[in-house]
Amino acid sequence: MADEEAVKKPNCIDRFFHISERGSSCRKEILAGIVTFVCMCYVLPVNSSIMSDMGMSSSGVFMMTAILGCIVTLIMGLVANYPIVISAGMGLNAYLAYTVCQGQGFSWQETMILLTVAGLIFFVLSITPVRTKIIEAIPRVLRNIIAASHGIFICVVGLVNSGIIVSSGTATLIELNTFLDPAMILGVAGIIVCFGLFFIKRKTIKAMAIPITIVGVVIIGVIISTIMIETGGIIEVDGTFIYTYKNLGETAVNLPIWPWFDDAVSWADFSGIKEVFAYGAFSSNSSFGENGFGGALANIFTNPVSYIAIFSLVFVNLFDTTATLLSVGKDAGMIDHKGHLKNSQRAVLADATGALLCGPMGTSTMTSFAESGVGVSMGARTGLMAVSAAAMMLLSMFIYPIFSMFTAGCVIAPALVCVGGSIFVENAKNIHFRDGVIGTTAFVSFIFTTLSYSIATGIGMGLIVYCAAMLFSKKGKDVHVAIYVIAALFLVSFALDAIILII
Repeated sequence: MADEEAVKKPNCIDRFFHISERGSSCRKEILAGIVTFVCMCYVLPVNSSIMSDMGMSSSGVFMMTAILGCIVTLIMGLVANYPIVISAGMGLNAYLAYTVCQGQGFSWQETMILLTVAGLIFFVLSITPVRTKIIEAIPRVLRNIIAASHGIFICVVGLVNSGIIVSSGTATLIELNTFLDPAMILGVAGIIVCFGLFFIKRKTIKAMAIPITIVGVVIIGVIISTIMIETGGIIEVDGTFIYTYKNLGETAVNLPIWPWFDDAVSWADFSGIKEVFAYGAFSSNSSFGENGFGGALANIFTNPVSYIAIFSLVFVNLFDTTATLLSVGKDAGMIDHKGHLKNSQRAVLADATGALLCGPMGTSTMTSFAESGVGVSMGARTGLMAVSAAAMMLLSMFIYPIFSMFTAGCVIAPALVCVGGSIFVENAKNIHFRDGVIGTTAFVSFIFTTLSYSIATGIGMGLIVYCAAMLFSKKGKDVHVAIYVIAALFLVSFALDAIILII
């Protein structure tokens, strides 16, 4: 009997993360963390590519994105005990590089200082009750819409990154890609298989649906790409693989490639860190110019565009992370009986720390990632999932070429589309579509999330319509004042984004 009790007694890891208490297991948490990282590891090369367009070292941004992502994800896992992974926010990095830096003529050092100011404001909002109050002010009916929008966004990310849905360049704007593209065929086949495995009655296979599909697509994809490379169907031009057979023309390849074929991936290149850390202060090639650091500050704070950019960065990051926390927290059972997030203050501290440190460390704004929903869908309920994902980030700095095979869009599309669909269905069934105001709010949120490729924009438009509809239907008093304030701030944000383009 004593031996049986010893076996049943939770170990220290179980007790620390409350794994058994939340109905999970160490194996399930670790596997979910690995799969979540696989679904979002594309962020590392994509972010470094975008930031390098500002003049920053690509290898330096890559390494700092992995390091800071590891640090703040560990905080999320160890301090907040949330199954949420944090990394560089897609969309925010493009806004920073192309609209703020290139569009307004800031140097990359000035742009990163501006990002630091925005991060400081975001951090202050997070450690004070302001951010928590905003989260708690959102009623449950709107939280279901936000969570469903989150599911749509994950699905759209998978479809676009995989090349299944592409820009048409015509009046239709977007369209289904051609089935002549082997990556397209592989991605669609993976989605069908993954959905099929979800509905198998055997729990072991159902729980492993995503990793089984990902590994299968990688193996098949690598075989196809290897054959095409050897036969001349795929060639590498300036670090980019393109198809050469005439039916597709010279279009980019979205298949997984063996690392030894790809000259663009490197092993443990730490040389660029000094080029981007502390605004390049330790690099002889990254000076602030004749006026030095003080001149850079003067140029930033005398430019009205700076204040618009700061507001946009803070506001969009606030609602990107809030939407993820609400959606993933709901699915992971982190909502208490009052409808509030448990340990919310600790959770917001993690991504707030990332926002505070990203500028000085030389990477873009850190945000809670929607792909965390993949791990939660696999049964992850604790911070051990985040810790295992953080370990993978650290490991990626040394053996990224191995992970590079998993960054192909057709590989991660099945996981993102299937999980996004599951999240949408689970939350949409709780939305009262018969209520005209709620149904209209949901529709607006869904359509703008899809077409703007931004969950923050979708939420913003939904809240604006919700407030207007409630006022016109003479139910305005039923809306919390904080919702009116948030909707008004979204209007201001949309207006400022337009102003920054014409200044």
